[in-house]
Parts: sequence; C-alpha cells; structure tokens
Amino acid sequence: MSEHISFVVNGTPRELDVEPRRLLVQALREDLDLTGTHVGCDTSQCGACTVHVDGMAIKSCTMLAVQADGSSVTTIEGLADGETLHPMQAAFWEKHGLQCGFCTPGMIMAAVDLLNRNADPTDAEIRHAIEGNYCRCTGYQNIVAAIRLAAETMRAGAPATA
Repeated sequence: MSEHISFVVNGTPRELDVEPRRLLVQALREDLDLTGTHVGCDTSQCGACTVHVDGMAIKSCTMLAVQADGSSVTTIEGLADGETLHPMQAAFWEKHGLQCGFCTPGMIMAAVDLLNRNADPTDAEIRHAIEGNYCRCTGYQNIVAAIRLAAETMRAGAPATA
C-alpha cells in the first residue's frame, strides 16, 4: 500500500507515491534522483543527509517521506542559483572546507540553517551548530573558517536562498 504525497522540492512542485515506511532521504535520492543528499550512517548520527524542511535543517534519514507531505524541501542541489553558488558553497570552496566531500552537502545545509537564525555567530556557536555533522577528513578548522566567511559575505548583502 502506498501513500500519495505532494511537496515542493527545490522550488518545484513534486508528487510521489511512497510506501508509508519510506524515508525522506530515500525518496529524495532514489525517487527524485537528488543524490547530493548522502546516506552516511543510517542512524542519524553523521548529518550527511541534512536538508531543509520548511526552512529548518533536519536529518532526512529521521523523517518519513509521508511526513514531508505539504512541505517545502531544499536539498544541496537547491542552494545554488543556476551556475552561481550560494555564499556558503562558495566559502567552502574558497576556504578548503572539504576534502573527500562526503559530509559537505549536509555540513553546508546545517551551516546555512545556522546563518539563517544567527547572522553573526561566534566560532563556538558555529562549532555547536555543526556538532551533529561528522567530518573525518578536515579537522573542522577550515569548515569553521568557511562558515565565518559565508557569514561575512551574507551580512554584506549576498542573499540567503534557503
């Protein structure tokens, strides 16, 4: 038995028939081919699957797709404006806030959520906001520097798009 859901994903209305037990991350990756949202741990510990639902960062492996019915979902693919990177994406590039890139989409989504709530966070607030997102490569220094740069850029007038 499947459930019919309607939601907006990255600004586009979408409809799917999903099993009631299907996770949002599965619907995004497998049904909508939005593979930028990663599955890292299947236990909600790593944060690689972080997306925005109605403007708030959530781990999409902890939400059923049917729970997103009627919602607006933004994935990493929805942050950029065409070929123009979101300020957070550009800052991660500029400050080398990634190495293997596996954690990067979820880390960026968590960081954008932080800056949408707090435009000028301290390093301690940045570290607290991303503590649910694991990176095994960078040691976090460059990630914090990237988030700091994005905050400066966004305060200077670059629009937040998520």
